[in-house]
Amino acid sequence: QVQLVESGGGLVQAGGSLRLSCAASGFTFSTHAMGWFRQAPGKEREVVAGILWSSHTTYYADSVKGRFTISRDNAKNTVYLQMNSLKPEDTAVYYCNAVLPSNWRPRYDYWGQGTQVTVSS
Repeated sequence: QVQLVESGGGLVQAGGSLRLSCAASGFTFSTHAMGWFRQAPGKEREVVAGILWSSHTTYYADSVKGRFTISRDNAKNTVYLQMNSLKPEDTAVYYCNAVLPSNWRPRYDYWGQGTQVTVSS
């Protein structure tokens, strides 16, 4: 079955950086588009970045464009999110999932435990 294990979160000051990782299994990773999502307290989960299987096409939400970079290693079945110039409003639990390349919506109903990112001002 699908398994998604996120890691790399933590507490960081505004302006700092973090690199998140997501190890995926249970599906053919190299043929799936992948995405990172986040959910802040009291808010709906939202997509922040996506990447196609070939890494040639990426998507970023306007709120993170220019600060976050998504990448993947198909040999390791892992997708990454490099987060720079972090802001307090980036505070959320971050999740990964396979996504539909047409609209970057999550492909699977299963979600991992996520990784908490907290940015202090």
